[in-house]
Amino acid sequence: MVPLLPMPSVRRCGSKKEERSQPGWRDSRRRMKMYVSAAVSVNSGVLKGQAQNQNSTFISKEDAKTISSADNDGAISTESTVTIIVVGASGDLAKKKIFPALFALYYEGCLPKHFTVFGYARSKMTSEELRNVISGTLTCRIDQRENCGDKMDKFLQRCFYHSGQYNSEDCFKQLSKKLEEHETGRVANRLFYLSIPPDIFVDVARCASHSASSSRGWTRVIVEKPFGRDAQSSAELTRGLKQHLTEEQIYRIDHYLGKELVENLSVLRFSNLVFEPLWTRQYIRNVQLIFSEDFGTEGRGGYFDNYGIIRDIMQNHLLQILALFAMEPPVSLDAEDIRNEKVKVLRSMRVLSAEDVVVGQYKSHTRGGVKHPGYTEDVTVPNHSLTPTFAAAALFIDNARWDGVPFLMKAGKALHTKRTEIRVQFRHVPGNLYKRSFGSDLDRATNELVIRVQPDEAIYLKINNKVPGLGMRLDRSNLHLHYAARYNREIPDAYERLLLDAIEGERRLFIRSDELDAAWALFTPLLNELESNKVAPEFYPYGSRGPIGAYYLAAKYNVRWGDASSELTTT
Repeated sequence: MVPLLPMPSVRRCGSKKEERSQPGWRDSRRRMKMYVSAAVSVNSGVLKGQAQNQNSTFISKEDAKTISSADNDGAISTESTVTIIVVGASGDLAKKKIFPALFALYYEGCLPKHFTVFGYARSKMTSEELRNVISGTLTCRIDQRENCGDKMDKFLQRCFYHSGQYNSEDCFKQLSKKLEEHETGRVANRLFYLSIPPDIFVDVARCASHSASSSRGWTRVIVEKPFGRDAQSSAELTRGLKQHLTEEQIYRIDHYLGKELVENLSVLRFSNLVFEPLWTRQYIRNVQLIFSEDFGTEGRGGYFDNYGIIRDIMQNHLLQILALFAMEPPVSLDAEDIRNEKVKVLRSMRVLSAEDVVVGQYKSHTRGGVKHPGYTEDVTVPNHSLTPTFAAAALFIDNARWDGVPFLMKAGKALHTKRTEIRVQFRHVPGNLYKRSFGSDLDRATNELVIRVQPDEAIYLKINNKVPGLGMRLDRSNLHLHYAARYNREIPDAYERLLLDAIEGERRLFIRSDELDAAWALFTPLLNELESNKVAPEFYPYGSRGPIGAYYLAAKYNVRWGDASSELTTT
């Protein structure tokens, strides 16, 4: 087995001694010195958005306050503190994802020495009641359980709750007073996580900005999708948020960008010479982005029916993965350089039309003696709803690298399996000497790179090889990296990575406003066309592979869906 290569740590987890032993530690300190020097020239009255130099290195007023607490050696003062305020703390997302992610970060030693977690919601609840609610959702890393109970108790002691209205500045002033009691005079940094419906984002942003922002440190706000329903509503939401926050304070989260295999995309491509030269239309025949769930809406139909699968999955999760996959090599790994390249991809894409899309909706089906209800049989869904639970689309990027290469997206609920994959199908070998061994079906000889995002994370490359023996018989085999077998540790949840990035001010995996505008510009005309013409979705049985129309769409571009093969389960 090849030994793991030592890589510079980009996480401030563990002890200071461990941190200083990392190769990149001195570079981080030098960068901090540069920021401290730059911050000296930032006037305390700088208007938001104006502290920007020719290289687009932004020193915001909030960051200048934080930097001013740095010592002469460039290290952040230990007398700073971070408070994470989970707005909507009584909701499912907060209980199932956010609080467990924060505990995992604490357990791994990734949170600052001084931190506090506050839950905020309209529900009447005491701090002790909040602790009881979230304690049942906390788990320890499978490879580090020796002091799990002690860690949980210490974490819960740092969790508090305040009840209030989302649109009341007075309630947020009361919240701010409670925060100050726990900040005890330290440089206070505050991170608000808006785990609430998007129609109250702006109210909370206004109240937090005016009545509960930090007076000495930074204030940042994480907002969850959906970011509107179309280009117009998204732009209105962005304008509303920017009335009270700078763009640099807004962290638009798409948790798929925090998944291990998605973050590994750039590593796989840019650090392996075998892949980067092939990442072009000369060698790649098509790219498939596939999302499937093996369950239906199951009581969430009221929310889902207002958005549908295109808004819920394709316009954000899959499109963000596509942009990361197809972007040009960035100048550096800095957040703005990467996001600039993603925006270029999105702006180079053709606007979608209904002729390049198939929509479907699952119907009831009995399987194994169990009857599974159809979408409109969900009591929270209107009886005659046309909202698609499945969609397949062919997208094209009109630039020199990808001209003519179809990018096929497919997303659906109540399908035969739960899986998210990126499948890269390469072109046929010109003048293949062994084509007779594959008969008339040359697609059997096509190399394919599969990146399985979830579950059971893996990367494998399909190749052709000779079967041992005296004859000349060929076989398809997989060169396979199975994460669970290769790495003896649990893969962090996406929310852990994104929360830590927000605390550290790392914006690479968050969505910028112009990214959002470009994404909605692609899908809004299609959505308007489907809804104005009341296009009826094609029905497919619960637990099937989806509507037959998706296969005709792929055939239109001489493509076969990679997950339709029996090789889907091969590892």
